[in-house]
Amino acid sequence: MVNELIIAYSAMCISVSGRFLFMYLLYSKKSTNIYSLLFSIINIVSSSLWIMYSRIMSDTPLLIRGSSDLFLFSISTVYIISNRVEMNKIQSDEPGLNTFVVNK
Repeated sequence: MVNELIIAYSAMCISVSGRFLFMYLLYSKKSTNIYSLLFSIINIVSSSLWIMYSRIMSDTPLLIRGSSDLFLFSISTVYIISNRVEMNKIQSDEPGLNTFVVNK
């Protein structure tokens, strides 16, 4: 029983640490590419399913992992979308990008 708990909590700590690393890299690199957004959305769905499963199985380490993943990936998704909106706004506000002159 003790070995299973050590494995479960170790796996949870590694997983959550990986998510924090993803958040740090996302914030420091300002990555707003579509793959980052897709990765975050897929993980939100996955985390939601893990939360349901962990509640059914009464598995606390998995519940903590799923909840922290859901929280962190939700923040990531909001951050990526807000950066994409801001970048699109900046690009559309720059003169010359959306207009052209036809010489007659």
